Amino acid sequence: MTDYQHLLVTRAGGTARITMNRPARRNSLSEDHLRELLAAVTEVGGTDATGIVLAAEGPVFSAGHDFGDVAARDLPGVRALLGLCTELMRTLHEVPQVVVARVHALATAAGCQLVASCDLAVAADTAGFALPGGRGGWFCHTPAVPVARSIGRKRLMELALTGDPIDARTALDWGLVNRVVPAAELDAAVDDLLARATRGSRASKALGKRTLYAQLDRPEADAYALAVEVMAAASQLPGAREGMASFLEKRHPVWTD
Repeated sequence: MTDYQHLLVTRAGGTARITMNRPARRNSLSEDHLRELLAAVTEVGGTDATGIVLAAEGPVFSAGHDFGDVAARDLPGVRALLGLCTELMRTLHEVPQVVVARVHALATAAGCQLVASCDLAVAADTAGFALPGGRGGWFCHTPAVPVARSIGRKRLMELALTGDPIDARTALDWGLVNRVVPAAELDAAVDDLLARATRGSRASKALGKRTLYAQLDRPEADAYALAVEVMAAASQLPGAREGMASFLEKRHPVWTD
């Protein structure tokens, strides 16, 4: 794996771990930090890893955009920065691996956006989540995009308009995270969820993830039209053939992809 200034990237078995390691800056998302995250996710996406854990060091998971970076930019510069951030969020959806956010502490603004953009999220009971722009001078327009798709309209409005943080249990109730566990059990819970989410045919999983994101925001008829075509084509893939054959032959499947 490539060495990074702001990240630690490791690999153990089928799991790659990308850890934000800028604790002195609360893992704020400067341009350099965003570029490294994008490069690391893209690099892992091109490997045979089956899962990615996105984690962080320090007292904050991520405080969102680095205001020191933003304040020094003119309009085209800020637009470019937000475009880079959006590219990272989309890449989390596009890589074939299952991406799990390991959230141990506060995730605010674009840090909350990062959690919402991962496929799955496990939070410690010490974590918190906020879109604080609503009580400041720079509203959280782009962070609200994936958060809205996780928690729904009314809850998004409360989170975005008040700017107040919610605790991990509320985030679980609202659908922003999948699990909340004591901090000492966080790694075990992440490993358990990722192991269950990555079993089976890797190629089938990758196609499934891509199709889920493609149909989520479409009208129901369009979503079905897409899903029917993809599912029909997927029935001819080696993974599908092996899955059906093993079921019919009452044996354990042997995945070759």
